[in-house]
Amino acid sequence: KAHISFKPTMAQQRKCPKCSTTAVDGNFVVQYDVNRENMGGELEIFNGYFIHFFAPENLDPLPKNILFVIDVSGSMWGLKMKQTIEAMKAILSELRAADQFSLIDFNHNVRCWRDNLVSATPAQVEDAKKYIQTIHPNGGTNINEALLRATFILNEAQNLGMLDPNSVSMIVLVSDGDPTVGELKLTTIQKNVKQSIKDEFSLFCLGIGFDVDYDFLQRIATDNRGMAQRIFGNQETSAQMKNFYNQVSTPLLKKIQFNYPQESVSDITQSSFHNYFGGSEIVVAGKVDKDNLQHLESIVTATAANAELVMETLRDVEELDGFMRKDKYADPDFTRKLWAYLTVNQMLAERNTAPTAALKRNITKSILQMSLDHHIVTPFTAMLIENAEKDEIMLADQPKDPRRGCCPGTLGLTPNAPNNNKGIPPWANVTAVPVSFTPEQRSPPVSSLSINRVDNDPHFIIHLPKSQKNICFNINSEPGKILNLVSDPGTGVVVNGQLVGAKKIENKKLNTYFGKIGFYFKTKGLKVEITTETITLKDGSYGITLTWADTGHIIRKQLLISVKKESNVTITVGEEMSFMVLLHRVWKNHPVNVDFLGIYIPPENQFSPAAHGLIGQFTSEPEVYIHHQRPGQAPEKPQATMEVKGNKLTVTRGLQKDYRTDRVLGTDVQCWFVHNSGKGFIDGHYKDYLVPHLYSFLKKP
Repeated sequence: KAHISFKPTMAQQRKCPKCSTTAVDGNFVVQYDVNRENMGGELEIFNGYFIHFFAPENLDPLPKNILFVIDVSGSMWGLKMKQTIEAMKAILSELRAADQFSLIDFNHNVRCWRDNLVSATPAQVEDAKKYIQTIHPNGGTNINEALLRATFILNEAQNLGMLDPNSVSMIVLVSDGDPTVGELKLTTIQKNVKQSIKDEFSLFCLGIGFDVDYDFLQRIATDNRGMAQRIFGNQETSAQMKNFYNQVSTPLLKKIQFNYPQESVSDITQSSFHNYFGGSEIVVAGKVDKDNLQHLESIVTATAANAELVMETLRDVEELDGFMRKDKYADPDFTRKLWAYLTVNQMLAERNTAPTAALKRNITKSILQMSLDHHIVTPFTAMLIENAEKDEIMLADQPKDPRRGCCPGTLGLTPNAPNNNKGIPPWANVTAVPVSFTPEQRSPPVSSLSINRVDNDPHFIIHLPKSQKNICFNINSEPGKILNLVSDPGTGVVVNGQLVGAKKIENKKLNTYFGKIGFYFKTKGLKVEITTETITLKDGSYGITLTWADTGHIIRKQLLISVKKESNVTITVGEEMSFMVLLHRVWKNHPVNVDFLGIYIPPENQFSPAAHGLIGQFTSEPEVYIHHQRPGQAPEKPQATMEVKGNKLTVTRGLQKDYRTDRVLGTDVQCWFVHNSGKGFIDGHYKDYLVPHLYSFLKKP
């Protein structure tokens, strides 16, 4: 809960010290936000309904192709045009270098600043601003031809291959009146635009003042994957236009699909969305079979700037029950009310675009019934307000459009658990993920101990398949140093780990661990950085980041990153190789220990003969001969002589830990331990494996 206090003094309320008029004249707006740790969204389940809030952050914007279509008819003369020009100049300044744009202004004629899309370079933006400044409103309004010209420019750019496949294309129409020239029939204009756009682009409409048919703008926008907003023709027109543009200026995802197990949920609200914009939120709701379900899982798929995303969320059906019963501020019906609200919004939008009068009547009946059942005020209902004495009743309804006599449009459609690493369930409509890429098929084999790994302080365990031996060694280096684990110029793969130190020295030694691990796949141009906080995929200037609070998958150029919440990350490269990184969390107030990472690399990975590094060099297995076993200083740790690479080494038999199946206690693995940071077993000295950067190849002497 939050308490907000607004108590201006009398002096603060006056416009001036001697004025009798008040300065407190306007809307009192409170904006708030919540922490969003999980990119897959927040899934809330209560009382037989679920609500899925989805508002991911830390994503690179998608490039956009945007056409501004500006009404410059005579009715725009004066303040409207002045405010529109001011807003457009500010909006043009906010275009990004990766964006493409153009301007169309229209009255009875249609004019293009450029006949095609141009890149938003500083020179082009400045030229567009100068063009806007020269506009003088006059003449009639030819909306049909203006919108068809805009769709023609976008369609031509797409046909010529000028649009980035990951980009988002949109048209922004600004108008203050009905068509007076050309095609005048609104249904025909709507049909023409729909046929021309062909579900490829989005249309956003800004209606200035009350002379415009706002119902029509809402219908044509909703019909083409956009939305409409009324702009009041006053001194705040510019600010309102800029605020609207800010809602659509930062596309972060496209083709967003929410998936739930069909046998467990019903009556789901809109679950497929064309775009997701930064600063907005998508909300999906539905009914859930709480009597026959213990957990509800959701799969969200989407296209980001440089990758395909598959995000998983799992929630206990009864998790909220205790909280809702104890918290006196909690509304026990919030899930049902929000589901009903979203459902009514959706039906209102469907009614706006209904092709026949009969269908529109049926939808209206459904809206009316929903509004009565769930006490929601809609354009077809009203609310009676009764005073405490019950001797006075007032009728309250939504604000009316002076032109239409009815409020138009929608209410504002917003646009100990089971194993989460079991892969993508069949009910999820994940078209972006090839069948051969499902996580369970490509993860390093957790049941097998035959794997090369680095875990804890960094303890290396090298499995030699031919001799069926495990050889262990430690590396004692300094915090901040970067060790090369794999450097393979043949396949273009690099794996490096950066060390982090414990909080203090213990037993005259500062323990070090891997706090950051970097993967570089040179032939793909991809880099993956894994820390104890985040997992980031980089492709040139683009990047996408998940946190350890997420469960999901990132797919890019046949590389799959699978994240299991607070557990591990698996990186799979086609059929050739895979890697697993484990997260080790410690008590945050521990006096010595810190969070760290462990890495597991199957020996089956198809590295080239040129592979090297602390682990990569063992792609070509050396001959190892262990003999003359004898008692050691401790009875449980016998010693032996190991002959390898022309060296005779004294090694000790002991146990190391494999944390893949038990991240707390680990599984004991017997191995022969090589002292002195692996000297004699690894080529050269461990310092030969220090590299300057997280993605550096190892320079062999």
